[in-house]
Amino acid sequence: MYSTGVCPYCVRAEQLLNRKGVTSIEKIRVDLDPARRVEMMEKTGRRTVPQIYIGDTHVGGFDDLAALDHAGSLDVLLAG
Repeated sequence: MYSTGVCPYCVRAEQLLNRKGVTSIEKIRVDLDPARRVEMMEKTGRRTVPQIYIGDTHVGGFDDLAALDHAGSLDVLLAG
């Protein structure tokens, strides 16, 4: 998960994933390394954090993650 140290949506995404049983989240702090922000923008086409990957699948931001959960698709993705 691409994130920053002061992002409330990053915290909410982590909380949601923790509730789903995800215990290990690799956090890439784009506020500490500008090259990683460039990498994130090139990979995702987005400028905002969080940008969440589950495996090789780009989920998007917190709203996208929450929508997947609401639709029942997040559990399937996490199980895959």
